[in-house]
Amino acid sequence: MNGALDQDDAIARRLLPWFERHGRHDLPWQSDGHGGPPGPYRVWVSEIMLQQTQVATAEGYFLRFMERFPDLVSLAAADIDEVLAVWAGLGYYARARNLHRCGRLLVDEQEGRFPRDLAGLCALPGIGRSTAGAILSLGHGIDAAILDGNVKRVLARLFRVAGWPGRSATQKRLWALAERFTPAGRSGAYNQAMMDLGATLCRRGQADCPRCPLQDICSAHGQGDVARFPEPRPRRARPLRQCWMLLHRREDGAVLLQQRPPQGIWGGLWSLPEQASVEAAEDWQRRHLGAVWTPERQEQDCLLHRFSHFDLSISLLHCRVPSSAPSAVAEGAGLRWVPADRLPEHALPAPVSRLLARR
Repeated sequence: MNGALDQDDAIARRLLPWFERHGRHDLPWQSDGHGGPPGPYRVWVSEIMLQQTQVATAEGYFLRFMERFPDLVSLAAADIDEVLAVWAGLGYYARARNLHRCGRLLVDEQEGRFPRDLAGLCALPGIGRSTAGAILSLGHGIDAAILDGNVKRVLARLFRVAGWPGRSATQKRLWALAERFTPAGRSGAYNQAMMDLGATLCRRGQADCPRCPLQDICSAHGQGDVARFPEPRPRRARPLRQCWMLLHRREDGAVLLQQRPPQGIWGGLWSLPEQASVEAAEDWQRRHLGAVWTPERQEQDCLLHRFSHFDLSISLLHCRVPSSAPSAVAEGAGLRWVPADRLPEHALPAPVSRLLARR
């Protein structure tokens, strides 16, 4: 280890002045929207959004979410479909479902207040150790460490931490470093500074070492192997799954949507009915709609959507349906005929929105 890091305040002494001059201070979740501190609610929502989303994308969604659900009470009072509709397009929809569950739990059992301790926060749906640390330090002003993706990358390079950060042993080492070097009394500013450093200079692709305030105490920089850290996830083949989606369009322009189960991929969202084959689609029509409409067009492998652990190849069956189609049967089967102008009111997976937009 570089000798300059023997003092536990070595990182903070270099990083905090840099953050004051060069850090990001105008992100929408860094205040209450009126110049005051953000409070735990805004920090919590932003942290959940940023778990799988870049800042540039999350900003617009965060502002729309705050406009619709400005506080815990409004979030808890909302129906899950309303929450999913605002979230639609961000992906990883379990995050939105956990937000909703957590909001209701806090209002019903905690008098609308966030716990002020790590254990209490980590017991809530969707809140892990790093998110809890952010809520404490940035939302409550209570000392706590964080370890998001940016912080992992900075620490892995500073100390040349071997191993993929997703491995338990590697993560344990990184947490020990995060807790050791988070300064008492200024953990909120320090945590924001570490995230900013990772996002703007100590980037995943090409690190901007000449501008980094920690360059002289970075072990990876000293050894000339910054690009080696953190070590990537071990490679494995990505499975490819295939499905047929059924685009039933009535003569009046309405589209048949089906709400997906609460759990699993796109849980709770409205989507096009999905089947494994053309033959299965005919059987599905017979059972759920009481008739079979021969597809007027088939599009094989018309869209490839990448999930975190697999790729999905979507093929499309276009079915023109008379306006007299049995809507009551469809409603009873968890389906809904939706007029074209009301499609935006429904929480649709991003690839389904793209399919509908171009047809």
